[in-house]
Amino acid sequence: QVQLVESGGGSVQAGGSLRLSCVAYAYTRSSMGWFRQAPGKEREGVARITAGGFTKYSDSVKGRFTVSRDNAKNTLTLQMNNLKPEDTAMYYCAACRSFVCGLGVDEYNYWGQGTQVTVS
Repeated sequence: QVQLVESGGGSVQAGGSLRLSCVAYAYTRSSMGWFRQAPGKEREGVARITAGGFTKYSDSVKGRFTVSRDNAKNTLTLQMNNLKPEDTAMYYCAACRSFVCGLGVDEYNYWGQGTQVTVS
């Protein structure tokens, strides 16, 4: 079992930046990702990173968001720059059981409780 705890959400004006963090309370060498869910919308993949550091982003955040991880500390981060109102959502950290997973929600097995990001 992998327990994931996110932090770093908040409110920011459009064009601003936020940095989300996630701590994994278990050893994990699988892919980890960030997802988000806006009210009334389905959860969607935002970014993922493999244990080896290979990244993948959704088109909507490419060039603005950067995902990184520290395997020694079991931490995952998401640096979000040039935020837009449409980035407003609950953001979730997730881990899958495979070394390489994509951005599909169904690929991930472990989820954090979420952290709210609001862009006005």
